[in-house]
Amino acid sequence: MTSAETTRRRMMGVGLGVLAGVAAGCSGGSGPVRRLRLATGPEGGPYNAFGRALAQAVAASGRRIEIVPVSTAASVDNLRKLGDGSVELALAMADVSEDAVLGREPFPGPTAVTALARIYVNYTHLLVPADGPVRSVRDLAGRPVAAGAAGSGVQVVAERVLRAAGLSGASAPASASASAPASASAPAPAPADERQLGLAASVSALREGSVDALFWSGGVPTPALADLARELPLRFLPLDAHVGALRERHGPVYSAVTLPAGVYGLTEPVGTIGVGNYLLARADVPPGAARDLLQVVFERWRDLLREVTAGARLEPRFAISTGEVPLHPGAAAHYRAVYG
Repeated sequence: MTSAETTRRRMMGVGLGVLAGVAAGCSGGSGPVRRLRLATGPEGGPYNAFGRALAQAVAASGRRIEIVPVSTAASVDNLRKLGDGSVELALAMADVSEDAVLGREPFPGPTAVTALARIYVNYTHLLVPADGPVRSVRDLAGRPVAAGAAGSGVQVVAERVLRAAGLSGASAPASASASAPASASAPAPAPADERQLGLAASVSALREGSVDALFWSGGVPTPALADLARELPLRFLPLDAHVGALRERHGPVYSAVTLPAGVYGLTEPVGTIGVGNYLLARADVPPGAARDLLQVVFERWRDLLREVTAGARLEPRFAISTGEVPLHPGAAAHYRAVYG
């Protein structure tokens, strides 16, 4: 049993005790409204849409909490803001969240954050013009690639995929790439030219031809990419062959998923890489506030996910699967009290 699993079981076990201790802070009380800042992501992205929808749902619920969305560069930036206390809540990808908790690069040491829920899965998109020369990750050697904004989870997964393919400029283990050169004596390919661009800038760059490929990690469909696909014929490159290498190097936060036929005009499914998204909180967020927030999330999940990812469901057994990131005491109390 991992340390995270041990912590999760212990927290779930004491959940009812925590629940009893914070009953006075539940919704319907007469205390002051607790204001919670939520680090989301850039304008036009799914985190930003989720954050706005959550703030509206909480406001309509009558519970004594207020959610204030804060636009950011996304996952890495959000975890840093949680760590320094400039926000109380954040959305972040699972891989970056585990890096923060375990003190792995790009974080200088362990970050004390907790999870409220795993809310949905990001799909890694790698798209290129359909009439262009790029047909695989290896074809990106030496080419300009929009690889996510600085401080985003997109940048992390893009760099890891390129590293697995031997194109990041950083050495990868010999076994780490499903598409490694067949001969050890073969010359190493030129690294991809990674450009730090957010979603809107990435779309513009691909449309204008200043980059040859665009990485994105988000729900399906992502509106900005759906709009682009209607005006520019696109090819979505399969990435599922790299899942094993990523899991070997970074753990089980990565999984094989499929972009379904029909989205973005795809005529057939495309295998790619899935990464969970967590709703996170500082450990000092009061348990009662955490429970009130989760009640809204589970009551309104259809509305919250509508603009983020199609066909997703939020279920308790999915929500508590937060890997190395421990559950917040209020979250443990909520799941224990409601679902046993």
